[in-house]
Amino acid sequence: MIIAIDGTTASGKGTLARKVAERYGLKRLDTGAIYRGVALALLDAGADPSDVAAAAAAAHALDLEAIDEDRIRSGPVGTAASIVSAIPAVRDALLDAQRRFAAAPQGTVLDGRDIGTVVCPRADVKLFVTADLRVRAERRWKELHARGESVTLAQVEAEIAARDRRDSERLIAPLRPAPDAHLLDTTSLSIEAAAAVACHIIDAVIDP
Repeated sequence: MIIAIDGTTASGKGTLARKVAERYGLKRLDTGAIYRGVALALLDAGADPSDVAAAAAAAHALDLEAIDEDRIRSGPVGTAASIVSAIPAVRDALLDAQRRFAAAPQGTVLDGRDIGTVVCPRADVKLFVTADLRVRAERRWKELHARGESVTLAQVEAEIAARDRRDSERLIAPLRPAPDAHLLDTTSLSIEAAAAVACHIIDAVIDP
């Protein structure tokens, strides 16, 4: 079984994917972490995230097992990840790795921005998660503040809005719901409530 969970920045899709994976005993891949890993490698090397050749080389050299889960969550890495994810050569380099993971016999959950449309268009269940911009900005601001990053809520909201535009307007694998995706708005839902709704949707699909 493959469950594809796509959605906007700070919509809660990552936490939701983790809870779904635990509920059904599936392997989970945060595909956003892959692009963040490429972005971090570029920033560490002092390279420009928009440098196509450097970004493609970093994508080919990326070790999925060595991604620093703490360092990739910073604001600058997130912004750089949005830039590298729009580079076709980067997406091509990482697509096979994502599909190999999805094919694991024990079943998988993948979350990202193009899982249901590009990576796994034949996924058994597809969810598209979103929330109001201000709510998403407040969630991300609290996360960054807890990490000790000095940033205002207004700055975070502007960055997320800009990322929404880049993700939805890019020519390659733009952010959008798959035609058969189930929409889940988490604006007014706790993560537990959102997980309950997601599992209800999944149960209805796999055991109608």
